[in-house]
Amino acid sequence: MSTPIDDDTPVYVISVAAQLSGLHPQTLRAYERMGLVTPVRAGSRNRRYSMRDMRTLHEIQRLSRDEGVNLAGVRHILDLRRETQALRAEVRRLRELADQLGNELESARGVAARLARELRRRGRARGGAPVPASARPEPPSH
Repeated sequence: MSTPIDDDTPVYVISVAAQLSGLHPQTLRAYERMGLVTPVRAGSRNRRYSMRDMRTLHEIQRLSRDEGVNLAGVRHILDLRRETQALRAEVRRLRELADQLGNELESARGVAARLARELRRRGRARGGAPVPASARPEPPSH
């Protein structure tokens, strides 16, 4: 069974990444040292770039060449974008959790309402009010 290739799969060696990006391999190494791109190391020396890395390299070129942003600014922009993506994912996760907890709360309220009705019904059937849970004796512990 083959492993599916996605945007994060490291597939391109540095020479291919350089050719596809239009950058010199030394430039790619410099970008790695600066933390602008982080290819996966296959063994101790071989770098492998993913499609996500390739898009990052193109974005670095666009920002620096077309927008006139220096490499420190590019790093800051890329860091902010990564942070924004992580925060958006966290917001999605928290919204899903809030929805789940809201559903559970509604379910618990429904159960509590049914129990209250049943206790009132039983109290009327016995001719008195139900005994609050706090007034009931504790079961013996072993």
